[in-house]
Amino acid sequence: MNPYGVPGLSVQELAEKLKNNDDFILLDVREPFELARANLGDGVLLAPLSELAQQGPDALPGAVTADKEAEIVVMCHHGNRSAQVTAWLLQQGWVHVFNLDGGIDAYAIAIDASVGRY
Repeated sequence: MNPYGVPGLSVQELAEKLKNNDDFILLDVREPFELARANLGDGVLLAPLSELAQQGPDALPGAVTADKEAEIVVMCHHGNRSAQVTAWLLQQGWVHVFNLDGGIDAYAIAIDASVGRY
C-alpha cells in the first residue's frame, strides 16, 4: 500500500514490466494536453479524469472494460489523480489495479529523463 491507501507500484517495478513486455494495461488519467509534455509512448491508454468524472465507466477504453481481471497500472502526473481512479476501479469490481506511485514525474526522475517533466 502507498500513502493513498490503494495498491501501488513503484516506478522501478513499472520499468521492469515494460522491459519484460509483461501483459498489463497502462492507463493514463491525465488530460490530453499533458501527454505532449511527458509520456511513455504508444502503448498507454488514455482516460482523462475529467471524462471519467462525467461519463463514469463509459469513458474507459475498451481494453479496460473488456476484462475486470486484467492487470491495470493507473498513472498521472504525481500519483494523486491515479490513486483516486485506482480506488474507484477497485470499487467498481476490477481486481488487479495498481497506482503508479509518484506518477510519470517520478518515472522521469528515477528511470528515464527522456520521458519529459513539467
